[in-house]
Amino acid sequence: MTWTLENFPLEMQDLKPIIREKAIEIANQLKKERTVNELAIVEEAIKQAEEWFLNLEG
Repeated sequence: MTWTLENFPLEMQDLKPIIREKAIEIANQLKKERTVNELAIVEEAIKQAEEWFLNLEG
């Protein structure tokens, strides 16, 4: 199942909307690639999205 802005893991609920959107995108990609353990996808996606956001801000 693909996550969307309307249907995403609870762990992403408190993220800023821009970070949540990126985390959903990353999580869906990780699921497709199967490069990360299924249980760690959400955590890894949030981590990568937060790093992406920090790099965006400079």
